[in-house]
Amino acid sequence: MIQNKKDYYYYLQADKEALDIKRKSPRPIVDDIWKFQRLLRKLEYTVNCKNGKIAKFYILLLKYRFHKFSRLLGFDIPINVFGPGLSIAHRGTIVVNGGARVGANCRIHASVNIGTGKDTSTTLVPTLGNNVYIGPGAKIFGKIEVGDNVAIGANSVVNKSFESNVTIAGSPAKIINHKGSKDLLFRYETLKEKE
Repeated sequence: MIQNKKDYYYYLQADKEALDIKRKSPRPIVDDIWKFQRLLRKLEYTVNCKNGKIAKFYILLLKYRFHKFSRLLGFDIPINVFGPGLSIAHRGTIVVNGGARVGANCRIHASVNIGTGKDTSTTLVPTLGNNVYIGPGAKIFGKIEVGDNVAIGANSVVNKSFESNVTIAGSPAKIINHKGSKDLLFRYETLKEKE
């Protein structure tokens, strides 16, 4: 979670690397997803780090812009869910519960749902580790934990916990190999690099 300006700049840079973007700033027409992610991080920073009357007004303005942009792209992604290095692959429906927690360097595709199980509370939601790849159409739900370096195949239904360094697929999901997500991410960090 973004706690200060240094974190904010780190998240922006990590997201840019995860999207494999070399330009300094977004182009007006084709960089909608990068612009969305920058707005997401700005809203997170402002909500988490600013207070006062002017900040409250600015937060309302950012929330309005964020809501409008989310609807345009088909995203329902709340703030403070994804760690640094988020990479949204395409426009399209992505629905994420506000109680879910996803670690650093997540690549997520269209038609993904990360939500609750039978209960709609924010306590029965998934926790995903670092360096997770989520294929198109994956459904991840319930009070489960998915470890680091996991690749989730397209159209998988994940409703139980999985260990680190595996590839899972199917409905219900099961381990299909131990390759993991390393070759599927533009930005990949090992635990040693983080320290």
